[in-house]
Amino acid sequence: MNEEASRASFRSMDEGTQADWAIIGSHFFPYAQGLADRVLGHLKLLDGDYGGFPVDRLQHSLQTATRAHRGGESEDYVVMALLHDIGDTLGSYNHPDIAAAILKPFMDERLHWMVEHHGVFQGYYFFHYIGLDRDMREAFRGHPHFEDTARFCEIYDQTAFDPDYQSAPLDFFEPMVRRVFAAPKRSIYVTAE
Repeated sequence: MNEEASRASFRSMDEGTQADWAIIGSHFFPYAQGLADRVLGHLKLLDGDYGGFPVDRLQHSLQTATRAHRGGESEDYVVMALLHDIGDTLGSYNHPDIAAAILKPFMDERLHWMVEHHGVFQGYYFFHYIGLDRDMREAFRGHPHFEDTARFCEIYDQTAFDPDYQSAPLDFFEPMVRRVFAAPKRSIYVTAE
């Protein structure tokens, strides 16, 4: 099949046909299977990016995930911990939103809420040093996932800047990332079985 024949023929979606969408689907699903590779590749961009911190952003991510793994958290939780700051490269002012958008199809509502809000909860440990309200997270007090998010930041995230901590390497987490990203749980593009 030539390249042009393997593409939809419409110029606007309202002209699309079942055959067009079959072609698009035949491209989408193989591409979607490579999501874990793309996510892991993007995570590697954090290597060597210190941003003034004692460890680079990749080591911070590995430390956070290693601590969660050693703390007995679920595989989904560990993957969330690994990827919680993956948005740092593209979302300098909203990195939790980037991570939350990437993880949403693969996480339950609790873990998604935690990653989406971890920035304001992490602020408890430093906002007062940069002229912000360290208690900004109090706006969420009473939310069902408040305590879980505060706990994540307290025992895994804010402690993960230790240059002497022996983190597991990225290849330790790779099979976990592949398993989590193999099965979307919440997406408008995947029908429930």
